[in-house]
Amino acid sequence: MADRFVVNLTREDAERASVALVVANAAVASGKETAVFLSTEAVRLSQRGYADDVHVEGFAPLAELISRYTEAGGGILGCQSCFKKYGLDEGQLIGGTSVVCSASLVELMSGGVSSLSY
Repeated sequence: MADRFVVNLTREDAERASVALVVANAAVASGKETAVFLSTEAVRLSQRGYADDVHVEGFAPLAELISRYTEAGGGILGCQSCFKKYGLDEGQLIGGTSVVCSASLVELMSGGVSSLSY
């Protein structure tokens, strides 16, 4: 079984983002080296304050899910091309986030990685 786990989040939809972060929290709590890859419009979630008011009934608030995840050692990777497309500010990244090129994701996923996409 792979020791790495990647959750790919492509949309900023509150429910999808909440489920993705619940799964990412479970993966990191299981001892997996875990990364959440934010691509297309979901890259906006990398910005400080963006998720603060997002709360889907039945889930913890999104900002809390993100905070728990990064505090447990999970990493957030923002798609560099998507970041540029939306004109986002690297000075506003939430803690635990890196902006990476596609080659970095390919390298991370080489050699067997479990993954899910939302």
